[in-house]
Amino acid sequence: MRKFFFIVFSLALAFSGFAQKNVIEVEKPTSLEQGERNIKRKVAIGRFSNETQYAKGIFYDKENDPMGKQALDILSSKLAASGKFILLERGDLDKVLEEVNNGSTSFQKVGADYLIVGSITEYGRKNIGDVKVFSSSKTQVVEAAVSIRLVDVSTGLIIYSDESKGSAELTTKTTLGIGGRTDYDATLSDKAISVAISQLVDNIINKCTDKPWRSYFLAFDEEAIISGGATQGLAQGDLFIVKKKGKIVTNPQTGIKFELPGKEVAKVSIEMTGGDTPETEFSIVNFKEGSIDKNNLADYYIEEIKQ
Repeated sequence: MRKFFFIVFSLALAFSGFAQKNVIEVEKPTSLEQGERNIKRKVAIGRFSNETQYAKGIFYDKENDPMGKQALDILSSKLAASGKFILLERGDLDKVLEEVNNGSTSFQKVGADYLIVGSITEYGRKNIGDVKVFSSSKTQVVEAAVSIRLVDVSTGLIIYSDESKGSAELTTKTTLGIGGRTDYDATLSDKAISVAISQLVDNIINKCTDKPWRSYFLAFDEEAIISGGATQGLAQGDLFIVKKKGKIVTNPQTGIKFELPGKEVAKVSIEMTGGDTPETEFSIVNFKEGSIDKNNLADYYIEEIKQ
């Protein structure tokens, strides 16, 4: 009998309580391969709201919601890691939406190409216990759901909208009363939200990069100047096409106005780039083919030549 208890005690020490974290991992966005051409899109991230009832006490401050800021930071980090964006984080959503409403005159300033608006729609946590003859376990589970909308600033249209869920858990075990015991792990919230956002990042990247990058004329006196510069990946010798904007038409069924595809009228190449920040960068271009009406710069845009 003494030998039996010695064996049980030895097994208890060998397999005694440990903490096991399980997080549903999503493959990280792949970085750019060497030599791959990349013109970075400017993306403004608006306020990330918390639509759940979690952490909303009597002194809740909507403007400084910790979960919303947490989700915004995670999304920013993942988009930055892709190497395909210049991120313009803006908590003042009203100002960003004003850019969307003024999309028809966006050629006059360097603004965002896309706007991301997000929210945490579901959040919950629970404890699951399991008691056996010689052992017991406790699992903490956190589940979160995130909704994201991607807006094309030039048109004001939502080009992508989706929701995803993520979960993370931490398990502690004890055997014959020996083992680890843990209180609530606050990092599980980060992990669950991160998992949910990770499932949407690739789709955001694809939606933003599928459409050819656009720029607009800022001035054309002695030299033609367009928005965008070195930070976005423009370099001397890069070739672009110039298109005249298509006609604005209205769909009689939906009442939505949209622009018909533009017509190519010229080709330009980058002569030099300048500017101090992504918001103030510009490029001087030379016309290789065709021409435009200098008095109506708003009728034209510059477009990336897709390979």
